Amino acid sequence: MFPGATADRENAEYVVVGAPLDVSTSFQPGTRFGPDRVRTFARTFEDYDHRTDQSFSTLGVHDAGDVRAWDDAEEYLDYLRGTLTDVVWDDAVPLLVGGEHTVSVAGVRAIDPDVFVALDAHLDLREEYDGNTLSHSTVTRHALSVADEAYIVGARSGSEDEWARAREDDVTVVEPAEVESWSPSLSEEVYLSVDVDAADPAFAPGTGTPEPGGLSSRTMRRLVRDLAPVASAFDIVEVNDRDDGQAAVLGAKLLRDFVFAHAASE
Repeated sequence: MFPGATADRENAEYVVVGAPLDVSTSFQPGTRFGPDRVRTFARTFEDYDHRTDQSFSTLGVHDAGDVRAWDDAEEYLDYLRGTLTDVVWDDAVPLLVGGEHTVSVAGVRAIDPDVFVALDAHLDLREEYDGNTLSHSTVTRHALSVADEAYIVGARSGSEDEWARAREDDVTVVEPAEVESWSPSLSEEVYLSVDVDAADPAFAPGTGTPEPGGLSSRTMRRLVRDLAPVASAFDIVEVNDRDDGQAAVLGAKLLRDFVFAHAASE
């Protein structure tokens, strides 16, 4: 159980759902361990948040456990979408913990947002990767089949075709050098997805495709807090077991930051 997620399911305002999918990782596998590691490395945090004067355990968070993954990604995402749709129908906010970034496709389909915002080192705008159209490298393209526009914050890697696609009107790329001066001003319904590789590998080496030149943990926390009030769902993805817990502890902190900021805005 995620520490402090003590609410009953029927009374929950927020529902943690683990999605340990790990089938399309193209470099360092291990995202199947992400949900458990995020929970484990959240154990050291204080319940109280001085910034918002709230305690996590009083905010109605429930941990629904993991949706066990299997090899058929399309079938799995359909099932996961159903699980997350149930959360939405119960008037709660889904907190999805991956697993590879592909699980965000299920989250976006469940929420049907106006805007997809991803903190991510990669554009993820490919149509396919190694013949796989449901890859962690195709997430933003899939999101754009549901959302009207996408913001990719912290992006610094992509193919030539992806950068060309990113120049179209429905995509905004905020590169790392621009992030400090970028202040989101979104009023539409947002799905907020955090790929932990948006962070510089110095802060979060435990991820599948680390990319130097990324964001600091402090910057990522600020972005999550700024975006939480307009977000209807949150996910943290691409945490694996290839470090000493740096990626997992950052992911856990960002999940808590989202809940604190979202609850304070209600």
